[in-house]
Amino acid sequence: MHMTRIRALAVVGTLTVAAIVLVTVTLVRDTQTGGVLADDCKPGQIPVNLIMPDEAGVNINVYNATHTQGLAAKIKSEFQSRNFNVAKAEGEMKDGQLVYYPDDVAILRYGPKAVAAAHLVQAYFLNEAKTQFDLKREDDAVDVVLGGNFKQLATPTEMRQAVAILGRPEAPNGTCELKAAS
Repeated sequence: MHMTRIRALAVVGTLTVAAIVLVTVTLVRDTQTGGVLADDCKPGQIPVNLIMPDEAGVNINVYNATHTQGLAAKIKSEFQSRNFNVAKAEGEMKDGQLVYYPDDVAILRYGPKAVAAAHLVQAYFLNEAKTQFDLKREDDAVDVVLGGNFKQLATPTEMRQAVAILGRPEAPNGTCELKAAS
């Protein structure tokens, strides 16, 4: 072997050992955990994350429960322009029939994985949407059902004001807050 090759192998070996030691020390001293349940959690309660997501972290489905044709597709586009992830845009159906909610602005349906997301979406309806929490729902989407009193989504400024008025999300009945480790 040439002297140059021996030096190169020695340098690579030293760097490899240093990297292994650094990774091991980092993993051993890591104090972060996936989350800690709040002290007030009772047996059987479902932990929920109440940290407000940004729009890109929210999955929604839009349903039209009005007589305005194409409203779900229009509002899907508006939500997408605000960076929401929108999977569906269709008419609200029950037992194979279209359903209309003439007296509502909107109805938000969601489960434990979407509590904070529903809180954010509520602000886009200026806190006038009805909420329907389903403890058994397992997905992370918020269903937005547009009612007959819906006019338009809030502007970004109006939405921020509505979030300030709403305050922090609260854990619904049957759930408890998942607190981040400190």
